[in-house]
Amino acid sequence: MKLFRIAVWTAIALLCGILIGFSGYLPGTNSKEALGTGTARFGGPFQLTAHSGEAIDNATLAGKPYLVFFGFTHCPDICPTTLFELTDLMAEMGPLADRFTPLFITVDPERDTQEVLAQYMTAFDQRIVALRGNQAETDAVVKAFAAYYRKVPIEGGRYTMDHTAGIILMDAKGNFAGTLDIHEPRDTVLAKLRRLAGA
Repeated sequence: MKLFRIAVWTAIALLCGILIGFSGYLPGTNSKEALGTGTARFGGPFQLTAHSGEAIDNATLAGKPYLVFFGFTHCPDICPTTLFELTDLMAEMGPLADRFTPLFITVDPERDTQEVLAQYMTAFDQRIVALRGNQAETDAVVKAFAAYYRKVPIEGGRYTMDHTAGIILMDAKGNFAGTLDIHEPRDTVLAKLRRLAGA
């Protein structure tokens, strides 16, 4: 009986060790970073240019919550749909939407010049800021937000872009505050945005 109890407690200890080991690791993060916080790392140094020509970096955004959405202007559905949804949500929120800054960051700087972005953004809420950078700057901001993109060749020598589609929420201190999916119930999305705005 004593040997049986020892075997049981040994098995429990091993199981706990395995579970603790898994809890310290999150896919897409450095395991040492995850062990300290239990959350994925989002945010970090970056420098880009707005569709208005203004230089924007992580320091510029300090003190005000912001949203990060990666995409590109040649996107056939997800990107324009998301931006139109954001436009509609911000209209419903009214002045409360002034409390955060939505960022649309292109992962296709080859085609998305400042001029192209400026024209593209005329279709959406003027408070949404489109950002672009050179290839190195684009890679840096994608890495900073643990995002993903990939150039995908299509017929005719053209290409499209595969990319992270969710919206990342950052608080006024530059800390990760959650994610937003436009396919969630509208009340849920509005509640997240109002919470981010401090309402």
